[in-house]
Amino acid sequence: MKPVKQKERIYLASPHMSEEGYEQHYVREAFETNWIAPLGENVDQFETELADKVGVKAAAALSSGTAAIHLALIAAGVGKGDVVFCQSLTFSASANPIIYQGAIPVFIDSDYETWNMSPKALEAAIEKYPNVKAVIVVHLYGLTADMDEIMAICKENQITVIEDAAESLGTTYKGQQTGTIGDYGIYSFNGNKIITTSGGGMLVSHNEERIDKVRFWATQSRDQALHYEHSELGFNYRMSNVAAGIGRGQLKVLDQRVQKKRYIYEFYKSVLAGLSDIEFMPEQEWSYSNYWLSAILLKGDIRPLDVIQALSNEDIESRPLWKPMHLQPYFQHYDYIGSNVSEKLFENGLCLPSDTKMTDQDLERVCSIIKGLY
Repeated sequence: MKPVKQKERIYLASPHMSEEGYEQHYVREAFETNWIAPLGENVDQFETELADKVGVKAAAALSSGTAAIHLALIAAGVGKGDVVFCQSLTFSASANPIIYQGAIPVFIDSDYETWNMSPKALEAAIEKYPNVKAVIVVHLYGLTADMDEIMAICKENQITVIEDAAESLGTTYKGQQTGTIGDYGIYSFNGNKIITTSGGGMLVSHNEERIDKVRFWATQSRDQALHYEHSELGFNYRMSNVAAGIGRGQLKVLDQRVQKKRYIYEFYKSVLAGLSDIEFMPEQEWSYSNYWLSAILLKGDIRPLDVIQALSNEDIESRPLWKPMHLQPYFQHYDYIGSNVSEKLFENGLCLPSDTKMTDQDLERVCSIIKGLY
């Protein structure tokens, strides 16, 4: 009797190296030249290549997206006691650096149209906190925020805009890459992102002088001197030359990864849209989304945890939407402006497996399990 073949695990999103081996080429180059350090040719070229790809003047390769947000806040002049607005429906890494700076986060609700920061809630927050120093707006799961509205409001009130594009590399808003619209933009290359360096991030801006300063801070603020001289507080935030080599290779297949993510979303939509209790994440006419994770809202008796458990029983990974920051135990004593949109999205939302290595058979398997619950 032949043993029953185990079905392979399906991941939510996992690293996907190029079939051509681009990453290995650049990593091998780092080893051959002995540049196994947080600087080198791969770091320099990754910055240049990514800046060219997204259409921005300058980029700084860093150890994580969190480090990028932290240094963006410093570049924006955020310090102790300053108020910083942050989208509530996001991962905690969007908000943690506010605390690092001794600043005060105020969390802003989303709207149903974008799932991202509500311009109306932003205006209400400014009325309450007119001296706000910066706004961190997130492009959740690759969906774009209403950037024209948000930028107009912030410009009128002279507020620095930091785009958290950790999940939206490759997404465009009215033809412009997310992360390049505000004063600063950040990308994440964590292992589950659309491209990865295993761990890493990038801070981008059209302000070349500030990006130069960010590189200085990220290398422990070492002054020009024969000995080690430090006149400013520094950080160990630079990306390694090996990780940057992986990033250079991954960047070559970014467009392919975006196309596959979009294919996955359209596949789910074509098969599951007939179920009346399921609503898919929105894409506005102004946006071309990378659909980093395909997400749905469940509006009937079948709840997100029912789907998560049914998929988990078949070794398939899925997860709820981000729990809003204002509901998190650590952040719940900070102010929140808005209604209950982010809370309702969290209660009813679910991220489906969106791994770019998934086959049609994998996608059919996921859809079959979900349809079986109805």
